[in-house]
Amino acid sequence: MQEIVDWLNGIIWSNALIFLCLATGLFFSILTRFVQVRLFKEMLHLLFSSKESERGISSFQALSVSLSGRVGTGNIAGVAAAIGFGGPGAVFWMWIVAFLGASTAYVESALGQIYKEEDEGQYRGGPAYYIEKAMGQKWYAWIFAITTIIATGLLLPGVQSNSIGNAAELAFGGETVISFFGDSISATKIATAVIVVTVLGFIIFGGVKRIAHFTQIVVPFMALGYIVMALGVIAFHIGDLPAIVALIVTDAFTPMAGVGAAIGWGVKRGVYSNEAGQGTGPHAASASEVEHPAQQGLVQAFSVYVDTLFVCSATAFMILITNQYYVTGVEVVVSGGTLANDVQANSPAFTQYALQSVLGGFGKTFVAVALFFFAFTTLLAYYYIAETNVAYIRRTFRFRGEIVLLKLALMTSVFYGTVRSADLAWALGDVGVGIMAWLNIIGILILFLMGRPALRALQDYEAQRRAGVTKYTFEPGKLGIKNADFWEKRGK
Repeated sequence: MQEIVDWLNGIIWSNALIFLCLATGLFFSILTRFVQVRLFKEMLHLLFSSKESERGISSFQALSVSLSGRVGTGNIAGVAAAIGFGGPGAVFWMWIVAFLGASTAYVESALGQIYKEEDEGQYRGGPAYYIEKAMGQKWYAWIFAITTIIATGLLLPGVQSNSIGNAAELAFGGETVISFFGDSISATKIATAVIVVTVLGFIIFGGVKRIAHFTQIVVPFMALGYIVMALGVIAFHIGDLPAIVALIVTDAFTPMAGVGAAIGWGVKRGVYSNEAGQGTGPHAASASEVEHPAQQGLVQAFSVYVDTLFVCSATAFMILITNQYYVTGVEVVVSGGTLANDVQANSPAFTQYALQSVLGGFGKTFVAVALFFFAFTTLLAYYYIAETNVAYIRRTFRFRGEIVLLKLALMTSVFYGTVRSADLAWALGDVGVGIMAWLNIIGILILFLMGRPALRALQDYEAQRRAGVTKYTFEPGKLGIKNADFWEKRGK
């Protein structure tokens, strides 16, 4: 199984996809005149300027839901893997893909808003919707929807829950072993799986509103707490900080693990973590109540900063400044850091050992607790994304109990992922992320060539902003944007 999945990843995550992610981000950055820099203050203002309605959630809630998807195990275990297999220089390339990806996040999230629909009393949207409406290719939209259901409903949840299980085992011990379906698994992992699945079921059976209300409280709290803890560790080694920054930058171009490994792992884990271009962010963006589509596009662009430049950087600096890592290069030579190469790089162990070196046993426990909340909220986001794509397919074909079946499938995937090996879980997750990224990036590039709807929306928003309007409006027909049915009806 592992060999087949690794072979598939070798095709999906070829240099072509890595180049496509970077080039697309640069392309949209230039076209939007680096909107991620120009309108940074506006992003902050918009976070708290909208309110939820009966049909939609607020911008802040949408940010929290999307951040719950972006801020997950990739920020702890993913960064560790990038350093372990790509060297410290991989962090630099994570920064680059985040900076450029913020413009991609704007484009895809604005498209989600432009082409959203009202479905059974709530807003729905995402790549499947804008591919069908703007591109006119329903077959392509269906491929994306089915791929996304499989990825977010079955493949990706296992990555999140696996990291929860590994962190819990390292923090609380895994000496007690239970025979589970022929495998010897620690009692800690099984107990963790039961707890996670139980709490997850309670929330996802409560619907999108419960998810939004839960994440808007938990996500800011957990991200801030984690960053504060990281700053404490960095402050303890503050004298080493300049050397660490220099190491990241120099290793990006003369890497321990080889140039291809540094760029490849940096981009792969960057895309997995911040999700820019992957097509997951537009789902939450589409659910928000805003006056203008560009507003939510800007909010989602800001979420990329929070994820990678804040949370991922916090993890990277903790690991590197405490020297709690190793690097496996292209020749399978262990270099850099102090950890032995039997510590799983695809797990939270690097981060746990980093905090342990400063805080003792509490460090491992803190990471385990933080990872629980990080990964758990990501599971909620995955469910919502999968549900949205089921809703898309349900417009054409439906059968009784499809949503319940999805919930049970995701909960099963979470339980299985918690008790399985990290390598297989991550490899399956990479397959899901990679296929979604290919489909979505090609889609938004084609849409740009066909009519530039996201760019026209941005130009319209900036024109109204310069005019000093107190209430923004969006009239797609006047901008030459077709099939934006929700906004056309709203304007009448």
